[in-house]
Amino acid sequence: MLKSFVFMNTIEATIRNTNTKGEVNSLREHGNIPAIIYGGSEQNKKISLSKKIIKNLLDKENFLSNIISINIEGKSENVLPKEVVWHPTTDEPIHIDFLRIVKGGNVILEIPVKFINNDKSPGLKRGGVLNIVRRKVELKCPTENIPDELIVDLDNLDIGSSIKISSIKLPEKVVPTIQGRDFVVATVAAPTIIKEPEKPAEEASEEGAEGATEGAEGEVKAAEGEKTEGEKKEAGKEGEKKEDKKPATEKK
Repeated sequence: MLKSFVFMNTIEATIRNTNTKGEVNSLREHGNIPAIIYGGSEQNKKISLSKKIIKNLLDKENFLSNIISINIEGKSENVLPKEVVWHPTTDEPIHIDFLRIVKGGNVILEIPVKFINNDKSPGLKRGGVLNIVRRKVELKCPTENIPDELIVDLDNLDIGSSIKISSIKLPEKVVPTIQGRDFVVATVAAPTIIKEPEKPAEEASEEGAEGATEGAEGEVKAAEGEKTEGEKKEAGKEGEKKEDKKPATEKK
């Protein structure tokens, strides 16, 4: 079964009245992050959030596609994180922009895809491979109905199975930005193990015989080389003996 879920985090915030850089830095030193809420017909709202809570939310892959309910002095506002500003050297978040969610509006977001029940897939059990084509799917969503993630259940999927966008049940009025084709999100592919082909027995025996022949020829050449050196020595000795025997001088 393939499905999608909508989930919303709720965090507390306070109105901030910071007007100078020093006041903003003091806010950060006390474990808070300055932020702003904008959009819609209401005025921009400057707020302060707990750095610890924000860092926990930032650890999630879908932070920038997840609607957050911010409770400000007893009043809740639904917002969408649009931009996070990071410190250039410490990589700590130092400011966040939130877009106010206006009822009846639409937003385009990349929603992450999550795969579950890998251990229940017959194809994966037999050595198949989950080939993920899209880890995120771009969707056009009503602001009041944004899915947190798309869940793909791999239960009962065998090798050769193809998971297309039409297989995933999307929330009402949520549509992919890619229209006109049923694109693939993932497949369960056959294992890709490459084995080196074994040599035929005849070739192996021929190579062995050729090796043995080459070895025997080498031994013969070596033996001939030794004999030749011996012969050279003998020839040398005979030459020395001939030089020692001088011819007798003829008498006049």
